[in-house]
Amino acid sequence: MEHATRVGNRLLAALPPADFALLAPHLRKVELQHDAILVRSGDKIEHLSFPCSGAIALIMELPNGQTAATAVIGNDGAVGLMTALGPTRSPMTAVVRVAGTALQISPARFHIALERSPAIASSVQILTRTLLTQFQHVAACNALHSVEARLARWLLHIHDRTDGGDILPLTQETLSELLGVRRTTVTHVVSALRSSRAIKSSRRGQLEIDRHRLEIIACECYKVMSRRIERIVSQDAPRILHAAPARIGCLPPDPPFAKTVS
Repeated sequence: MEHATRVGNRLLAALPPADFALLAPHLRKVELQHDAILVRSGDKIEHLSFPCSGAIALIMELPNGQTAATAVIGNDGAVGLMTALGPTRSPMTAVVRVAGTALQISPARFHIALERSPAIASSVQILTRTLLTQFQHVAACNALHSVEARLARWLLHIHDRTDGGDILPLTQETLSELLGVRRTTVTHVVSALRSSRAIKSSRRGQLEIDRHRLEIIACECYKVMSRRIERIVSQDAPRILHAAPARIGCLPPDPPFAKTVS
């Protein structure tokens, strides 16, 4: 597909050209700045974001201020697709943890295309299933496994969704937010992973990892979750390509891929 060479998001690139054409004129390329908040818990979802690079963490915030990550999204997914179920406020906060770029579209524009395209509807179903898989595994992992194993798993998830080598731009505050533990606990865990050489170095705001050693330390949730998500994508993706053709109609045009900075 010609558009696959221009679209960094795998979910969008999998769409047949005619279906992608329903979205393309209304997509805006934006920079995802490190630590930028795309949407806060309880806020109205103003746009859908399809990452092309970088990593976004979905964070659950409790009334007492405690936080914990529930999923990490990269160029294999999207943020804000719950609006496909109807107008809604975000149940979680979406925070950019590794800088990158994304393609954004308003919920209204996306819904018009969704109604005309079974392929886009199939993409929404695939993403929903992969997110539910992450949510379920993370909930079980948080209850059953050690903090060291959980941190190794999160680092692997983030590494999978970045292309910056073995150095991850993560502070101890960010790790505390991901794990739902105090920073003093993070300090001990990072020290333990350094002792086992799974983390090679931990300078301010950066972690240099040894992926092979992290995979040994991570709980089985990492491989099980990765396999199940890959199975969902590999089994369901062909349905996107063989879905009924999109009902093409004229939508008021926007300048295609106009670049903005968030």
